[in-house]
Amino acid sequence: MLTHTGTQTIETERLILRRFEYTDCDAVFRNWASDENVQKMYSEPTYRTKEEVNGLLDKYICNYEREDYYRWAVIDREAGECIGQIAYFLVDSKNHFAEIEYCIGAEFQCRGYATEATKAVIAFGFDRMNLHKVQICTKTINAQSKRVIEKCGFTYEGTLRDYFFMDGEYVGRLYFSILRDEYENRR
Repeated sequence: MLTHTGTQTIETERLILRRFEYTDCDAVFRNWASDENVQKMYSEPTYRTKEEVNGLLDKYICNYEREDYYRWAVIDREAGECIGQIAYFLVDSKNHFAEIEYCIGAEFQCRGYATEATKAVIAFGFDRMNLHKVQICTKTINAQSKRVIEKCGFTYEGTLRDYFFMDGEYVGRLYFSILRDEYENRR
């Protein structure tokens, strides 16, 4: 049985994963939500105004009332601002699994932040939520995200072919997972 705690603060060497706050609006807008390329890879709309970002934050913040809601602002300790987000956007209490999604601003990519945040959220899922399985997916064209997934110890499960239609082309969706016993054996 899952243990729901809601979104709790997680600290890593370089990051603080915490609940979103309205004061994150400027950083969210500047660092990732207004970036068309980042949002396209993340399959989310591009936010054109800070008012639109505040609407997004409304959605995130209002859901923190729920114990089965898990979405973190990724805060770079050094910069002191939100550089992305990570979430268990799909939580299946009946079958004891959850799926991770993440997004890191372009300026902060290729520095290991996504890997660091993902490893922390995996640990939270197994250690605090009592998950049996954590899954994650990426587009076939997103080599950076695939590297993050591999560094985190996920096992490839399969590809949903031609899942997305982007820029006039079909793109597949790669699925990966890690089971509790695999996670525990790697500790």
